[in-house]
Amino acid sequence: MAQAFIWAGLAALIFLQNASTYKLVCYFTNWSQYRLPGGRFVPETIDANLCTHIIYAFANISTGQINHAEWNDDTTYETLNHLKTINPQLKILLSVGGFLLGSEPFRKITASPVKCSEFVNSVVRYLRENRFDGFDLAWWSGEGDKKRLVNLVKELSIQFEREAVKGRNEKLLLSVAVQAGREKMDKGYDVRAISKRADFINFQSYDFHGSWDGTTGHGSPLYKGKSDFGSSSYYNVDYSVKYLKLKGIPAEKIMMGIPTYGRTFTLASRQTGVGAVTSGGGTPGAFTQEAGQLSYFEICQFNNGATKERIEEQAVPYSYKGNQWVGYEDVTSVRAKVQYMKQNNLGGIMIWALDLDDFSGSSCHEGHYPLIGAVKQELDKIPKVF
Repeated sequence: MAQAFIWAGLAALIFLQNASTYKLVCYFTNWSQYRLPGGRFVPETIDANLCTHIIYAFANISTGQINHAEWNDDTTYETLNHLKTINPQLKILLSVGGFLLGSEPFRKITASPVKCSEFVNSVVRYLRENRFDGFDLAWWSGEGDKKRLVNLVKELSIQFEREAVKGRNEKLLLSVAVQAGREKMDKGYDVRAISKRADFINFQSYDFHGSWDGTTGHGSPLYKGKSDFGSSSYYNVDYSVKYLKLKGIPAEKIMMGIPTYGRTFTLASRQTGVGAVTSGGGTPGAFTQEAGQLSYFEICQFNNGATKERIEEQAVPYSYKGNQWVGYEDVTSVRAKVQYMKQNNLGGIMIWALDLDDFSGSSCHEGHYPLIGAVKQELDKIPKVF
């Protein structure tokens, strides 16, 4: 009996350590509030106990300082802060950057030490005034930006540390988004230098394939495909994670990205497998309204009457119907990715995005947030005791 209690206590201890070790970092976007009813996402929709960290994307940069991006950001900030009364352990960060903002605003604020300092000071002030726990830098860095990005991360880190000591506050968290793909990493990111200053890295391990390829391919395959040779063997999660680690980033700082959307294609022939010729992106979804991409809740609707297949060697599904083709994640594939993350001793999982999962549970009939919920369940599993 005593031995049974010892084993039970050990299992409970391991569970607590495991539950507190991994991060589940979830983005949500400010434009999702403008979708049609049925797809519209507002902060009140968020489950405060689902993710360990929530990142609101995006704030704006104007006249060299961080600023509101939406007319109702003040209300959004208040709602987000209320989530911490439900889950006091929850951390909420504010992101600046992304594809639409581009690099030019960042190049301007890093043009001189004075401008950089003014921006960093505005970030600290803005985060504290709006009660955020940290800042996410999502500069889609390109050729010639690498050193500027490192300098900005360094200045943010130094100022966050100084402000914490001076104000006797808990230090603001600093995360940095890094794009996957060997070429993008080589051109835009000195990940070793960034990781020395950042608390964690949000690794965008998706969008390896899309309508820009001219042929079908999964956006976030876990492993390389059987027909992938040469540079095409780089376009998968496994290669990208290992390459990122090889470049010098500590594994525990990597949050491996999982998308809750799929990349879509319009088929140009009767071929329906991976590598089939396409004429462009798939038809826009009724709610997300973007060619070449569907949210998971739109994919579940599409899958009614569609043919569903799995790319076994890449551990991901796809489906097709008529001339439309979509590669996506399902509960099985995200569980496999979390297991992979654990096996490689990474720090956790990053999700893009809360508002693209079936948050209402009405489309997929798998409960609220089926993909992110499966990720959380897999993260929280008690490891085997030998």
